[in-house]
Amino acid sequence: MKLNNIIQASLIAATLLAGGCQKKLEEKPYTVFTVDYFKTPSGLQNAVYALYSGMRFDYGPIGAVLIANSGTDEWTYGDQVTGGSELELGTYPLTSSNGHILTPWNRNFSNINLANAVIQFAPVVTLNAAVKTRLVAEAHFLRGLYYFLLVQQFGAVPLDLGMGELAFNQNPYQGFNRLPTAELFVKNYQTIIDDFTFASENLPDQRPAAAFYLSKAAALHMLTKAYIFRGYSAAKQSTDFGNAWTTAKKLLDNQATYGVSLLTNYADVHKEGNDYNAEILYSVERIPGDPIDNEVASPGSDFANKANISNNLFNCNYQNNVAIPANSGKYPVDRVIQYGRPLRQLCPNPYIYEVAFLDKVFDSRYDNTFRTVWLATNTNVAGINVGDTAYFIAPNQKYADSLTLLGTKKYRIIAPSEFYLPSRPAIQMFPNLKKYDDNKRGTANDVSGRPFVVSKLSEVYLLAAEAAIQEGRKGDALPLILTLRKRAAYRSGLDSATISNRQKIMAKINKGTVAAPVWVDLTTDDMTLDFIMDERTRELCGESVRWPDLACRNLLYDRVKKYNTAATNKVRVLDVLRPIPQTQLDAMNDPDKAKYQNTGY
Repeated sequence: MKLNNIIQASLIAATLLAGGCQKKLEEKPYTVFTVDYFKTPSGLQNAVYALYSGMRFDYGPIGAVLIANSGTDEWTYGDQVTGGSELELGTYPLTSSNGHILTPWNRNFSNINLANAVIQFAPVVTLNAAVKTRLVAEAHFLRGLYYFLLVQQFGAVPLDLGMGELAFNQNPYQGFNRLPTAELFVKNYQTIIDDFTFASENLPDQRPAAAFYLSKAAALHMLTKAYIFRGYSAAKQSTDFGNAWTTAKKLLDNQATYGVSLLTNYADVHKEGNDYNAEILYSVERIPGDPIDNEVASPGSDFANKANISNNLFNCNYQNNVAIPANSGKYPVDRVIQYGRPLRQLCPNPYIYEVAFLDKVFDSRYDNTFRTVWLATNTNVAGINVGDTAYFIAPNQKYADSLTLLGTKKYRIIAPSEFYLPSRPAIQMFPNLKKYDDNKRGTANDVSGRPFVVSKLSEVYLLAAEAAIQEGRKGDALPLILTLRKRAAYRSGLDSATISNRQKIMAKINKGTVAAPVWVDLTTDDMTLDFIMDERTRELCGESVRWPDLACRNLLYDRVKKYNTAATNKVRVLDVLRPIPQTQLDAMNDPDKAKYQNTGY
């Protein structure tokens, strides 16, 4: 959605939702909005615009990206993380004063309240019936997603914001209706599923070709995911995985109806300039090169609020860390828009490049996920000219050793044994996630103006396969996995015979090593949850899903212990839930605050 009404929408949200704060704003605006504004066509429409806009808080800012990625099997913290909230997220345990968990906590409830208003007042608004149905369906989807994001992080969260469950509240309120948590948690998941169900039945079949208005496809995806997550939780129902399968198959079997499809080339899914392709079901809208429309006042310095800083958080120190030749003090690459600001907040664990992406030859997804080559921007550095290769991240140790033995390379070869880790900090270089690259920014330091992907068709294949496995029907899971793996064999420039041969190899898996590969046919016996999690990394790496993926499947403890050395001695089983923020507890009027906190905090 091109958010042309964003200024008005933000004003509505700020004015009408101020009642939910502890203190009333003392100001004299020229225009005063009251609750009656929701009962007008423009009020209802602009409230939904504000709901869309609010999602920018949850997808792109530093807090949102870190709580969804850091401290997992995939990602650890970079060398610029030296303490505070960032280090807590990367090593565990968190404290209730952690600043980054406030990103969803401080933002989502006001938007949930706004969604409640849309749903509550829509029946009295005089408006075209089809338009009204769409607006209400959008409000249901967005309320469901705001709640889903909170539940993934904190467990049970209030449905009653002061005027009853799922009712709009315009009055100051200091209560915190979180008890009893077990009962509320069940209600939370049912609300989420009910909201996504309503959306899947009432949204348009397809989104516009060049805008991210919501559609049934996005709702079916999120409904599938909600069933999957509930199926692993204390609120589980015996039908959850079966319902997840049915919901996913409704989308997968009717792709033409919903206007979606897998792209032929994995490289094109996150390709800059191709943000509205048929595989993307829903993204949080931003406009490249337009910080005003993106609500970013200072694109070179704004890390939080609604800024999409994902393009800079995963970058290594390509600028002034590794000299050519080594120890010469000469740096060949300046900070440029192409490579972004080297913030070094997140770096890959060896699990990514040694386990999930063991195969980097036949599987194109590694090369299309990570930057491994940096070109020189300076000349006459050890014989390197502008445009020559300056740094090369070797795909494996064997390859790095073979290049080093040649002794003729002017560029710096960085072997996996040198990749930065908190325990190995000398060279701050590592494979860089490049899915969020944005070359339309004004400067290298600027945040991104690209939409942030939330919902992809490829994940529906993965969720359907997972549901089938949990239902004991591994034979139904295998073809879905093979569809994605065979797609991953495609690389532009290869002839059809080569692609066909690579697809046959991608129907196998290397159960050996790079040096001594053992390619074995994938069978139903391989269809396990661990395999699904590895395949999710290959398909979705860095897309702000990994922490909830692990936590909600109760895999966080085991996989962090196994793959994340920086956190292995500190992570706890109970870290699958974040602490309720201290600011929330301090604002309550109940003196017995401990009973509202999650266990272990």
